[in-house]
Amino acid sequence: MLLRTLHQPTLREAPKDAEVVSHALLVRAGFIRKAAAGIYTFLPLGLRALGKVKRVVREELERAGAQELLMPMVTPAELWQESGRWQKYGPELLRLKDRKDGDFCLGPTHEEVIVDVVRRDVKSYKQLPLNLYQIQTKFRDEIRPRAGLMRGREFLMKDAYSFDADEAGAMRAYQAMYDAYTRIFRRLGLDFRAVQADTGNIGGSLSHEFQVLASSGEDTIVSSDGSDFAANIEAVALPAPPAAVVGADAPTPRKVSTPDEKTIAEVCRTLGVAEDETIKAVAFDADGVPALAFVRGDREVNPVKVRKALGAGLVELADGAWFATKTGLSPGFLGPCGLAGVRAVIDAEVLAMPRAACGANESGFHLVDVVPVRDCAGLAVADLRMAVVGDPSPDGKGTLQVWRGIEVGHVFYLGTRYSAPMQATFLDESGREQPFVMGCYGIGISRILAAAIEQHHDDGGICWPVAMAPAEVIVLDLEKDGGERARTLYQGLLAAGVEAVLDDRDVRPGVKFADADLVGWPLQVVVGRRAAEGVVEAKVRAGGARVEVALDGLVTRVQAAIASARAGAALILPA
Repeated sequence: MLLRTLHQPTLREAPKDAEVVSHALLVRAGFIRKAAAGIYTFLPLGLRALGKVKRVVREELERAGAQELLMPMVTPAELWQESGRWQKYGPELLRLKDRKDGDFCLGPTHEEVIVDVVRRDVKSYKQLPLNLYQIQTKFRDEIRPRAGLMRGREFLMKDAYSFDADEAGAMRAYQAMYDAYTRIFRRLGLDFRAVQADTGNIGGSLSHEFQVLASSGEDTIVSSDGSDFAANIEAVALPAPPAAVVGADAPTPRKVSTPDEKTIAEVCRTLGVAEDETIKAVAFDADGVPALAFVRGDREVNPVKVRKALGAGLVELADGAWFATKTGLSPGFLGPCGLAGVRAVIDAEVLAMPRAACGANESGFHLVDVVPVRDCAGLAVADLRMAVVGDPSPDGKGTLQVWRGIEVGHVFYLGTRYSAPMQATFLDESGREQPFVMGCYGIGISRILAAAIEQHHDDGGICWPVAMAPAEVIVLDLEKDGGERARTLYQGLLAAGVEAVLDDRDVRPGVKFADADLVGWPLQVVVGRRAAEGVVEAKVRAGGARVEVALDGLVTRVQAAIASARAGAALILPA
């Protein structure tokens, strides 16, 4: 690949809408260009990097026994209606009609389609197990696409689906894919954690996310300092503390006028209490129905836990005016005592409070001297709060630490979540019809590029791991005599199986150096002023180590260094 003819439009300045490093560098280095909010064109270098990721994914999935197919991006509503997700999925599902007024959607995921494929063709247990995957464009109509490739609307994804005759077989498939994902992300040079996770819109009863650790990550993950426990913060089940004991001298609740105090901070100042002595009320819209969740005043509510506790499909923070109209209650004065006519759930930790202050469910008033275990009787109790640093680990070993992560992969055990409602069955050994037992497994191919850059960059630009760099070595021609030595070296590298590019552009050396760092080629070889003496300079992009090396035999030494890096070792300078 010759840079003189490559479409590689680099920029000195970051785009104004870039919120994270990876977005800025992918645009500046000429990998992507924005077509619309959350929708990007991949330029030649971007497409090459995607191809490298896809190659690793394909190799490891086929090693795990999966077979590749390709499903349509446009999928019929009938299949989604069979599974029950046509209305439940939410506004992220982009629905459309064809000229015959038929309902379709752009596939955000393909469980329904793959079930339809398998139920038509697989009739017997003898045809199982089966694992099918695709690498396909997806579309999810995110309300706020952001951060470039980290949260776009259109993206490239690998999704796989396993079909087994029983749960034991499905769990073997789950473990095989879990192991394949571990190999994939290690080969790609990513620092990652596999963590327990919520199943979300996909459904099922067991899932793990593969999170790339990065300070810019959208997800919060926690891990124990005393064991290998790790989970997405949304999925952390916290142990319930023992409920408070109500003594004979426990006070009775008193109503206090608080006409202007609506927030926890304002209530605390007026009543002279600490935040952990109050009960916080958070109003939700749960499938169109008003609902309340109560936690201790210094805690944050976990919406995923609220959704599960309420058994709802879609839970969102409620608009205050909407909630007041629906319930007749005033936000800012809501509490768990004497509540009627509203779905509500209270965090188990609240019941451990000996006394508390909370809203009186009357505009302008709060209650003090509330004993939650006595005065909040009748409310559903669940684990509702977000985990924080120092919480006991759910496995009983150590305390929790908090990290930021970028989700790049997710594995789900589905069971019969899709096969049963879609009547996808096979005949077992006894000749009886049984629903397929399924798993599904996704990898964000395009998101991996962004995640890698968030981990691997410096002030100069991208520092690609060898496994996903658009090429492994760049030869920079700085000679003024026609560049024959640089071209010979470049051609020798290609002949040796090394992915190489030649910067043969007629630009200043400073431009070549800056662009090489910006794009992030893992190894730079500079053919410059000492080339006539048989000496060139080699530089490892990650870390910037450089050394002058003999041109004679350099191809063989570079070939060995790259081969070692492909196998997962750190890239070192050719001796």
